[in-house]
Amino acid sequence: MITYPDNVTCLADYIESVLQKFADKPAYTALGQTLTFADIDSKSSALARYFVHEANLAPGTKVAIQLPNLIQNPIVVYAALRAGLVVVNTNPLYTEREMKHQFTDSGAKALVILSDLLPKFTNIKDDTGIETVITTSATELLDSKTAPALDQTVSFTHAIEVGSTLPSFSRPSIALDELAMLQYTGGTTGVSKGAALSNKNVLANCIQMLDRIGDGFKDGEEVLVCPLPLYHIYAFTVGMMALFAKGTHTILIPNPRDIDGFIQTLKPHKISAFMGINTLFVGLGRHPEFAKLDFSKLHLTMSGGTALTQAAVSIWRDVTGNTITEGYGLSETAPVVSFNIPGKEEIGTVGHELEDTEVALLDSYDKPVAEGESGQIAVRGPQVMLGYWNREDETAKVMTEDGFFKTGDIGIRTESGAIKIVDRLKDMIIVSGFNVYPNEIEEVLTSHPDVMEAAVVGKPDDKTGERVCAFITVANDISIDTVTAYCKQHLTNYKIPKSITILEELPKSTVGKILRRELRTA
Repeated sequence: MITYPDNVTCLADYIESVLQKFADKPAYTALGQTLTFADIDSKSSALARYFVHEANLAPGTKVAIQLPNLIQNPIVVYAALRAGLVVVNTNPLYTEREMKHQFTDSGAKALVILSDLLPKFTNIKDDTGIETVITTSATELLDSKTAPALDQTVSFTHAIEVGSTLPSFSRPSIALDELAMLQYTGGTTGVSKGAALSNKNVLANCIQMLDRIGDGFKDGEEVLVCPLPLYHIYAFTVGMMALFAKGTHTILIPNPRDIDGFIQTLKPHKISAFMGINTLFVGLGRHPEFAKLDFSKLHLTMSGGTALTQAAVSIWRDVTGNTITEGYGLSETAPVVSFNIPGKEEIGTVGHELEDTEVALLDSYDKPVAEGESGQIAVRGPQVMLGYWNREDETAKVMTEDGFFKTGDIGIRTESGAIKIVDRLKDMIIVSGFNVYPNEIEEVLTSHPDVMEAAVVGKPDDKTGERVCAFITVANDISIDTVTAYCKQHLTNYKIPKSITILEELPKSTVGKILRRELRTA
């Protein structure tokens, strides 16, 4: 049974205790700048006071955060939770259509956004309920003169300056079961759903992960590389919440695609922990400059989000001398369900379930499969979401009568009891660790006046794991370039089809259902 820290009844208590315990230690580094836990404490406290007194945001109000991996990100997240607000993580790469859906669906009243993205928001602002907008520039913490001065917004610097002059506030009592964040995930209907995560969901998963990682991860001594986006639940919970609680110095990488710049950022540091995904391990491992870094302290490399290949493990071990510890999880499970034991990895599996977590393998009738057989992975534990935000019907589809969350993934047990992912029930495509749902892409494609029907499938890709491939039928003569350009207007880059094929007709069953499986081999 999980034991929660004394005097911690919510994530805000947890965060504040960490900030005070490690006050003089370095907390985050980004763009060459390092702030201590005391710095983060001071700035997030001031911003929390601004939220409460100046923006008049009541407890439970949703605040959308649309930022890349800058130090501003954890400051805003900690401030929002300290003010009793609900965090709504938002991908900075989202299009106007995607932003509008998430902001309206969540009911967000406030937004903290990178100033470069503001024009997209301005175009949809009137269709949302957002009233308070705080903007920040990438370099604002390095030089306050670069703080944006934009109409109807407040700069991050100004909000903190004002907040620092305001009185402290008495945070209302927040129960563990109360909502802490909405983490949006795709859906088979093509509509992004908000996984409603409570304070308990996230806090429990932090405790579970730290228990699994073990005593080898030392308080106040570790240096973690975080190239994964903090708006993604993996980096959010494991990096910004769990390992943060060990007084870890986290190096944020705003643009991991710039491998040269990435490696330059790491050169001054003796890194001890690294979180990534398969494609990143391969890309770094093959770069000649990466091998020149000092890996003498590196003892924990974590993988999640997409399947880890043996090739990636081998490359990483050859270059760093380290193995990779793989885990498994979803937005709906806050996210970690299972994780290998560091140093005792069973490569090819995602390890055993975490403390206080039950994993069942179910058949199509939600009954346990026979021993040794594969089945749908279903999870019950303190990290499982409250449900999908305002979608009781969708929640009912994924929850069993006895409280197991059905993941849609197919798994099997190895002889040791570890979980091995063998397939997916859903037609979901995973591109560089990001979930892509075919129905959403099909919806965009068929919204073009000249596209009649569309079917989208994933195909293997050496670089990204999978690539999005679209098949369409058309009413008029239209070029593939035109359709691709249309997709770019409405979809984030990783969702845009890498190939579009025009067919006379799409393969269908006798009842008219499009047969995606036939297109996967086309």
